[in-house]
Amino acid sequence: MISEQTQSTAIRAKAIYAERLQAKLEAENHNKFVAIEPESGDYFVSDSFGQAVADARLVYPDRISFVIRVGHQVALHMGAVTK
Repeated sequence: MISEQTQSTAIRAKAIYAERLQAKLEAENHNKFVAIEPESGDYFVSDSFGQAVADARLVYPDRISFVIRVGHQVALHMGAVTK
């Protein structure tokens, strides 16, 4: 179950991405990861999910960020191949 705080963070970060960052980041940083800290609106772009989170935590250690993979609907895909 996802906490209310996490849901709120995701909703606000997705809105920031759609309204202010998507066009710019998709043109310049396709396939990279962006961690968005929604209270400040600050964002951190990296080649890896973990580094984007680490960069955000350095600046905002007590806040939750939300990570989006630039140009994709989801940041990570987990699945299995069945025969």
